[in-house]
Amino acid sequence: MASVRIREAKEGDCGNILRLIRELAEYEKLLDQVKITEEALRADGFGENPFYHCLVAEILPAPGQPQGPCVVGYGLYYFIYSTWTGRNVYLEDIYVKPEYRGQGIGSKIIRKVAEVRRGMGLQARAWKSNGMVALDKGCSQFRLAVLDWNKRAMDLYKALGAQDLTEAEGWHSFRFEREAMRELAGK
Repeated sequence: MASVRIREAKEGDCGNILRLIRELAEYEKLLDQVKITEEALRADGFGENPFYHCLVAEILPAPGQPQGPCVVGYGLYYFIYSTWTGRNVYLEDIYVKPEYRGQGIGSKIIRKVAEVRRGMGLQARAWKSNGMVALDKGCSQFRLAVLDWNKRAMDLYKALGAQDLTEAEGWHSFRFEREAMRELAGK
């Protein structure tokens, strides 16, 4: 197996992240819903107050190989707040290219979002200023969603210790699209 590194995304990774977002959307049969641009990813993730953070998984070349690292997966997350439990982290997307699945890369991304990051000497500005991810941030929960037909992903999350809230508590997820938000706002 090739050597894999999970690291905080850099602004220059936005092209690869967008490519992987589109691959994930195609896998989920929802490609027509992807409206994000590389420019929006840059502005929203690498400005003074980022809306999201992102990890990338890259395959490192063997010694002597001419090509550089190859990005094969990502995990995009942000912090949310629960009125019942306080600070939470939400993993919006996790994706690993099909040819690299089954090698533990997805598990490594999930663990990296959850782990304590003290003293790791991270170079990304957002991580320097924040200094940590979920546990060090005092998060009480790590949340994510999965499509009901993606049994492989559900099995992975359960194996890692996640609880299926639809099974356990009957929660359903809803969203308001832009037009519905405009109507709500009276615009």
